[in-house]
Amino acid sequence: MIDFDPTTTEFYGGPDYYDVLATLRDEAPVHRVADDLVTVARYEDIREVSRDPGRFRSGGGALVHDPIRSGAFREGGAPSILFLDPPEHARHRGLVSRSFTPRAVGGMEARVRELCRVVFDRLPDTSEPIDVVDHLTAPYPLTVIAELLGIPDGDRGDFRRWSDATIESTDRPPEDTMAAIMEMHAFLTAHLEAKQADPGDDLVSLLGQAEIDGRGLDPGEVFSWLLTLLVAGNETTRTLLSGGMVALAEHPDQRAALAADPSGIPAAVEECLRWVTPIQTFCRTVNADTTVGGVPVRTDDYLIMLYASGNRDTAAFGPTAGSFDVTRAVNPAHLAFGFGEHLCLGAALARLEARVFLEMLLVRFPDYELAGEPERTPSTLVAGIHSLPVALQG
Repeated sequence: MIDFDPTTTEFYGGPDYYDVLATLRDEAPVHRVADDLVTVARYEDIREVSRDPGRFRSGGGALVHDPIRSGAFREGGAPSILFLDPPEHARHRGLVSRSFTPRAVGGMEARVRELCRVVFDRLPDTSEPIDVVDHLTAPYPLTVIAELLGIPDGDRGDFRRWSDATIESTDRPPEDTMAAIMEMHAFLTAHLEAKQADPGDDLVSLLGQAEIDGRGLDPGEVFSWLLTLLVAGNETTRTLLSGGMVALAEHPDQRAALAADPSGIPAAVEECLRWVTPIQTFCRTVNADTTVGGVPVRTDDYLIMLYASGNRDTAAFGPTAGSFDVTRAVNPAHLAFGFGEHLCLGAALARLEARVFLEMLLVRFPDYELAGEPERTPSTLVAGIHSLPVALQG
């Protein structure tokens, strides 16, 4: 019998986390842990669930502790695109998808590189260890997404606090996070109103003028978009950068090879995505009795897709799936950005930000060293690092 509880943050932060995932893949790849709760651990089974919204819907919830399951989410306003199913999903995604194509993102590289340089230039004295989450991996993606949303530099100070509260909200009591979320709601609502009065070329202005089926978006729908873009646009990239720094510090030979030959950095980004798996889980609800990987599941079962497990599945990534290797040919595609219709909208931007960051990091501080253990973020959603002490001078 496999003893674990996928609804607790302790499971995802436990020392035996990856051992339990390996056991699940081998012994119980589709595992019923409660009457209506099922984990899915193998790569191909996760893909099967992700690409078939006809059998497995997003509208029943996407997070382990999703308030939409109790109806609380809809009471608070329009649902995020994370919870939309066809055909509604495609209509909403199409509002901003052109802004995040690889071609569109490629046009942002010079500006992203400039913003990254500014963050590095603002580092405090590096003769002593610093918290790189505070000074590098958090402010950099926040700066990028804030600029895309047309938010002035002076208004960005609270963004990390608001974003953290949103990510943690489903795993903590409401009173712990509600004040910060309401602050963010007030700020973004005011920002939208300002952009509607004086539009620019940012995403907020775009959404403020967007239409679906001939009608404009209501304020709740726009806020839902802004919340998704703000949180998803920085939390996941921050987690990738922080986790990637840890992985490269723990494999100094691979880090040195990248510093000597930066042409390997794009492949290293893919391996960091696979290895870190910034988003650990997403969920789907079974529409009608069916099977996953040949195992029966029932109507309204809630399936927890364990992305971090799928990304270390030897059936997909070979016998070295449990090892970090920046020279790995990532084929098939990893699950760090999800799969199917809900494939991460900002995947190209995250890849660009990570590539630029690693290039700059390995030029300026090629011999950096960890100066303490990472402080992990308790979460059923992100593999976050709250604090990471690093000696940048090596």
